[in-house]
Amino acid sequence: MTVGLRIRVQLTFGLLALALSALLAVSTGVAVAHFLLAQRTDTAVTETELDRGAVQSALESGARDPASVLATLPTDDADTSFALVGGRWSGPEPAGSWGRPPDDLVSAVAEGRTVSSRVEDAGGPVLVVGAPLPRAGDALFEVFPLQDVDHTVDVLVAVLTVGAVVTTAVGAALGRWASRVALRPLVDLNTVVSDVARGRLDLRVPPTGDPDLDPLAASFNRAISELEGRVRADSRFAADVGHELRTPLTSMLNSMEVIRHRRAALPASVLEPVELLGEDLDRFRVLVVDLLEISRHDAGEEVALEPVDLGELVRRAADGLLRRPVTRVRGGGLVVPGDKRRLERVVVNLVGNAETHGGGCVAVTVQRRGAVARIEVDDAGPGVPEGQRGRVFDRFARLSPSSPNGVGLGLAIVQRHVLAHGGTVEVQERPGGGARFVVELPVR
Repeated sequence: MTVGLRIRVQLTFGLLALALSALLAVSTGVAVAHFLLAQRTDTAVTETELDRGAVQSALESGARDPASVLATLPTDDADTSFALVGGRWSGPEPAGSWGRPPDDLVSAVAEGRTVSSRVEDAGGPVLVVGAPLPRAGDALFEVFPLQDVDHTVDVLVAVLTVGAVVTTAVGAALGRWASRVALRPLVDLNTVVSDVARGRLDLRVPPTGDPDLDPLAASFNRAISELEGRVRADSRFAADVGHELRTPLTSMLNSMEVIRHRRAALPASVLEPVELLGEDLDRFRVLVVDLLEISRHDAGEEVALEPVDLGELVRRAADGLLRRPVTRVRGGGLVVPGDKRRLERVVVNLVGNAETHGGGCVAVTVQRRGAVARIEVDDAGPGVPEGQRGRVFDRFARLSPSSPNGVGLGLAIVQRHVLAHGGTVEVQERPGGGARFVVELPVR
C-alpha cells in the first residue's frame, strides 16, 4: 500500500523530532550523570583527605586503637569509615556488607595514591575512597552512598523520556500542520481538476505566489483555456449543424407523416422500407434535438432558476413518459431552486434510458437527505460495470455499440444539466441487481 505524501511528511517530522529529542535526552542524561558523579567523587575525596589528616595526627600522637580514632571523626557524607593499620581492618564495619574493597583499589592505595571506585553494595551503589597513611601498607577507606545520585539520574531520565515523547507528538502535529499548509495549493489544484473533469471548464487555478507551483498552475490554466476554446468551437459547430439540419429534417418528417397517412395506397413491396426510413428519421430527429440541447449548454446558456416542487415535477415527467405510476415521493414539499425545463429533461432522459437500455424502469424515488434532494432511478437491467460508470456520461458513449437505439447523448445531457444546478449525478448498483442512477441537487 502506497503511503500518501501528507502522511510521509507527517512521519518525517515525527521521526526527526524523535531522533533529535532522543539524541538530546541521551546526551543530556549521560552528561548530567557524569557531572553528578564527578561532583560526588570530588567531594568524597576532599572529605577523605581531611579525615586522613585527622587519623594521621591521632596515630602520630600515640593513639593505639584505630577504631576509637575513627569514632572521633566528624560526621560527614560518609556512611562508614575504616582503616587498614598493620595489616588489620579497624572500624564499625571494616569489610562492609558488600565485602572488602576491590584488590586493585587496595593495591593502588598501597602505592601511595588516593583513589576511588564505585562498588555495588547490597543496599545500593556506593563510592569507596581510599587514602594512604604514612606507614607503608596502612590506609583509610570511607564509603559514600550513591543512591541519591542514581535517583536524581533516574528522575532526569524519566523527565527526558517524557520530553522526547511530547516532542515527538509535537513534531508529528507540526508535520501535519506543515503538510496541510504546503500541500494546500495541490489540494486546490486537485479540486479544480476534479471539477474540470466533471465539465466545469470555466474554472482556473489561482496563482499563489509560490515560484515552484505558479508555473504548474499557469500551464494547467493554459491547457484548460485551450480545451475550453476547442469545446466551444465544437459546440458552435454542433449548434450550426443542428440548425442547418432542422429545416430539411422538418420537411422530411412532414413528408414521412404524409406517406404514413397514405400507406394503404402504397405497394406492399415498399411498406417495410418506408417503416425503416421512418424509424431512422425519428432517431435522426432525436440526434438533432440532443445536439442542439448539449450545444446550448456548452455555449453557456443561462439557467433560469425558480422554486420547483421536485416531487411533483419528477412524478409528472416520469409517470407521464411511461404512462404508469413508478414515482415515490418520500416527504412532501421538497422545493429546490431549478430550471423546470432542464430538470424535466434530466428525469425524462434517465427514465427513458432505464426503460430502453436497462430492462425497464423499476422505480423512481424522490427524497431529501440532509442538505440535498435525491432522485433515484432504478432499472431491471444487468447494471453498469464499475469500470465504465464514469464513461456512460461521455458524449456518444454506449455500453453496447450494437444497440440500435439511442445516440449516446442522453446521459451526457443529464450530467450537464445537473452540474448547471450545482448537483451531482452518478450510477450505482441497485440492491437486488440492476443499475441505480442517483441525482443530488442542493436544497437552498
